[in-house]
Amino acid sequence: MSLFNSLLVESSASFTLGNFLICTVVSLILGGIIAASYMKTNQYNKGFVITLFVLPVIVQMVILLVSGSVGTGVAALGAFSLVRFRSIPGTAKEISSIFLAMAVGLATGTGYVGIAILFTLIVCATLLILNLSSFGDQVQTSRYLRITIPENLDYTSVFDDILAEFLTKYEILSVKTVDMGSLFRIEYQVVLKENSNEKELIDALRTRNGNLEISCSRNLIGKEVL
Repeated sequence: MSLFNSLLVESSASFTLGNFLICTVVSLILGGIIAASYMKTNQYNKGFVITLFVLPVIVQMVILLVSGSVGTGVAALGAFSLVRFRSIPGTAKEISSIFLAMAVGLATGTGYVGIAILFTLIVCATLLILNLSSFGDQVQTSRYLRITIPENLDYTSVFDDILAEFLTKYEILSVKTVDMGSLFRIEYQVVLKENSNEKELIDALRTRNGNLEISCSRNLIGKEVL
């Protein structure tokens, strides 16, 4: 079981060049595995996968340098606190991949190379299996429906008969005024009946709302943004 012990017997011990090279090479290999796993399961851009590739070795280096030194650790924490991330919100998968890469870097930085390898293989294999399976898939009949109506219509019940005909379930998510208050925009979360025709539903709604804007799309509620 020595494979799963730390190469650095004590956190305060000085690391040798050999140990440093071993940890660095392993971090790069595991970073490559994480990046390849992400590319297999997600849409991606080159900059992000390169970041995943090198993040474990960067975190590893920070951990090696601050290990056993309170002053250096506080200085590193202060330096990281100055970093500001000015970017669009990341998806849940992006955030989880970044945390995975950081966890691997922490493991190799403390010398637990065997644990880092085993952990990476287990998590990446799990992500690949989950991506290929139907786990977490939404029901295909779930839709996000947006209807615009004149202000003189009662949005609480104006479409109830039509929706009951085509849907098994519907719920008003939000209502807001548009065009200086002359129109209402209603947003529904709906589930179509098994044999319902989406076009027939929209045509029926158009006759009731005066042919104003209607949109029906895949369910956007719970979009995976963190």
